[in-house]
Amino acid sequence: MTPSYADSPALDITSPTNPRIRWLVGLRKRRTREAEGVTIVEGHAELSFALDAGVVPQQLFHCPALTHQADSIFGRIDSLSTSVLSLSEPAFAKASYRESPDGWLAVVKDPARRLDELTVGPEPLVLVCESIEKPGNLGAMLRTAEATGLDAVISATPVADWGNPNVIRASKGTVFAVPVAAGPTQQVVAWLREHDLMIVVATPDSDELFTSVDLTRPSAIVVGAERAGVSARWHEVGDHCVKLPMRGRINSLNVATAAALVVYEAIRQRT
Repeated sequence: MTPSYADSPALDITSPTNPRIRWLVGLRKRRTREAEGVTIVEGHAELSFALDAGVVPQQLFHCPALTHQADSIFGRIDSLSTSVLSLSEPAFAKASYRESPDGWLAVVKDPARRLDELTVGPEPLVLVCESIEKPGNLGAMLRTAEATGLDAVISATPVADWGNPNVIRASKGTVFAVPVAAGPTQQVVAWLREHDLMIVVATPDSDELFTSVDLTRPSAIVVGAERAGVSARWHEVGDHCVKLPMRGRINSLNVATAAALVVYEAIRQRT
């Protein structure tokens, strides 16, 4: 009979210095996450979305002092091969990377795929983001990708990784619902060419408006780093380099905002 985790009164871990807690803290480091192929999902909303996307947590940690014991998450993982541990409030506070944790934290497989594992539909629309540093921007682009049904989001020459807990938080868990991959810019260019995608590069260094391009074709929209924009390689390989109309004093928008505008223009054209 499957145990009812919500009804278990005993705490499995009470000490903040427990080895399992130290392991969770260590997963905040990218090299540790990549070495183990896992990442952390923290927060009820993010964990719920991950479960909706079919993610099977390897381990679930919850703090009874912070969670509702009758929460539906317990019922949803009863049939999964997930080990569940209950933590004291001090232990959970040590494991958590949030200022105000809600008592839910899970260890899951890293959501990133290899480029050769990505598949796209017959009329694909892909977003490529190059060397994005801020997890919040990656997360915002993932929410746009999920809302618009993009085939994939690819990080070219990545700075922030897809398994960064702050990317997962900023994406509200949508990183698990959208196929994501990463690779050096040159490999990403080769993958786009292999799949016959028109490359549309968003850059202020262009005279062509983004609304003038036929985005109903199989396309990849490319946006660049917050400070430097896209690298010179994209200017060389882009089928179109497009700009957003800017009538103020600044010449560019936040990268997540720019990506959303171009993606939604593609959706407008396609519908």
